[in-house]
Amino acid sequence: MTAEPTQPRFLSLTQVADELNVKQSLVQGLIRTGQLRAFQVGRRGIWRIGRRDVEDYISEAYKHTAERIAAGDFLNGEPEDE
Repeated sequence: MTAEPTQPRFLSLTQVADELNVKQSLVQGLIRTGQLRAFQVGRRGIWRIGRRDVEDYISEAYKHTAERIAAGDFLNGEPEDE
């Protein structure tokens, strides 16, 4: 048996921003609005986001986009959001 590479259970704001290919400020906004679950750890209040929470956010984003497309609310040539 070969050992499967393990991924960390929790990610930093920077890691989530890298994974979503967005700016860290957008990740902070998603947390602030409750769209992405996160928690603070320790005295310094370091933010951590569960890998599963990131996957859930991505699934919801796909669902929301599919609903917009079905409703005819998706326009070609929209500026890319960051």
